Amino acid sequence: MKEAIRVTSLKKNYGLIRALDGIDFSISGGEVVGLLGPNGAGKSTAMKIMTGFVSPSSGLVEVLGKNILEEPIPIKKQVGYLPESAPLYPDMQVGDYLRFIASVRALGAAETSRAIDRALTRCDLRDRTQQLIGTLSKGLRQRVGLAQAILHDPEILILDEPTSGLDPNQILQIRGLIRELGEKKTVLLSTHILPEVQASCDRVIIISQGQIVADGPTDSVTRMGSSEYVHTVIAPGKVRLTTEEIQRGLSSLEFVISVEEGFGAELGTDEVLFSIQSEQDIRKPIAQWVSEHGLLILEQRRERQNFEEVFRSLTEGNTPAPDVKD
Repeated sequence: MKEAIRVTSLKKNYGLIRALDGIDFSISGGEVVGLLGPNGAGKSTAMKIMTGFVSPSSGLVEVLGKNILEEPIPIKKQVGYLPESAPLYPDMQVGDYLRFIASVRALGAAETSRAIDRALTRCDLRDRTQQLIGTLSKGLRQRVGLAQAILHDPEILILDEPTSGLDPNQILQIRGLIRELGEKKTVLLSTHILPEVQASCDRVIIISQGQIVADGPTDSVTRMGSSEYVHTVIAPGKVRLTTEEIQRGLSSLEFVISVEEGFGAELGTDEVLFSIQSEQDIRKPIAQWVSEHGLLILEQRRERQNFEEVFRSLTEGNTPAPDVKD
């Protein structure tokens, strides 16, 4: 599969503030990639540079093999861009707005008719062509924004927070449209909404404080840095050990990362809850150790870190850059 986007050592400074700090990644044609990160992480800045709206401080962006600084017009002809605030005119009708965009794109008369018909159908707007954009719901306005992004049938779609502020039904509609478009196009979408990536993307790039902290298939990144937790309630049996002795013993087991005394559970006298973090499921080794040391297991519960916990661990401490819209 040919390479659609390559970003190399990309940096962007706003005065003394560094929004991007030397990021590198590439996207193959046909991929649907989520650019994920907290607010202020650098997502929108990266997208603005990739679409030619902002110049980098240093580094290189190549789209379809062309340098965005050297050949911006040919690149923009092959890229559809939906900014976080869609570029809509509230006093225009939907049909007139799309005809205006077609003229900006220098589409011919016959091509304009086909392009508008295709965009209206894909975005389910055929019955809204004569409605003023300003009277549409936010979900419908977002669909109009997507319609302008796909009007010229670009090879690449770059979508900045495409479902931001939408209600659950509208989110499902936009997700479905993105999945449909992703069957034939390269799609890069930014979001800070974790389920959005899991529902729509084959791959995720997580950015924090202007740096990439994870990049890979969505399932792999979901598991990245994840670990097992076995919550175990232990009680005295034939032998009574102190909490500290049990904690040291469990900590000595292979693959154990940490052992902490748990709180908040309803426990009986002399019962202790331990939360044991490990690299894999170690319920059997725990049970064996407890039995060998004359103790009793009253309860064991296993859980794995979810995507939200992985995301939080990778982006902890992210502080949005002041006065920088991202």
